[in-house]
Amino acid sequence: MKVILLERVGRLGTIGDEVTVKDGYGRNYLLPQGKAIRANAANRARFEKERAAIEKRNEDRRNEAAGIAAGLNGAWVVMIRQASEAGTLYGSVSTRDIVDGLAEKGFTVSRSAVVLAQPIKTVGVHEVALELHAEVQVTINVNVARSENEAERQEAGEDMTVAGFDDDEEEAAASEEEESDGEEDSGENAESDADADSADAQEATA
Repeated sequence: MKVILLERVGRLGTIGDEVTVKDGYGRNYLLPQGKAIRANAANRARFEKERAAIEKRNEDRRNEAAGIAAGLNGAWVVMIRQASEAGTLYGSVSTRDIVDGLAEKGFTVSRSAVVLAQPIKTVGVHEVALELHAEVQVTINVNVARSENEAERQEAGEDMTVAGFDDDEEEAAASEEEESDGEEDSGENAESDADADSADAQEATA
């Protein structure tokens, strides 16, 4: 399928470029999203007639996105979720969750702007890209934690999944120490019993 781009689209091209794309990509994404129109004689004439207005509209959108990006780039969004000790979520953090989290902080972002290949399924700080416009991208930090306290510790740079394993190691060490103490006590008791038996034997002989 050959289309005329109405805005810059990745590496395909920019406004006015005629490019060939896969039919599915064109029909399911470019055309319905208003990013392109079919390349034919009628649309070419229409585009040239409206080119100035299309470029002005794109510039306005870019400037609006840049204004949002100024306050959004590097922002933190906290998501409190239940998770296992190893840090695996009982569920996930989706694109909708991120959009809702940004809305709570006063940022209006569409779900299509969130570049998330797959839902987040572990605790930790995850960098997520936002494409506010074809020419404006920013990165935010999605802090997924089991509690507000844990979120603060993660924001300070602490890896809570590593902490969980350290705790396990400390518990194992403590358990080994208790077992060692128990073995020593058993040995001492055995020696005491042996001494007592020897003393009894000596008395009996006497």
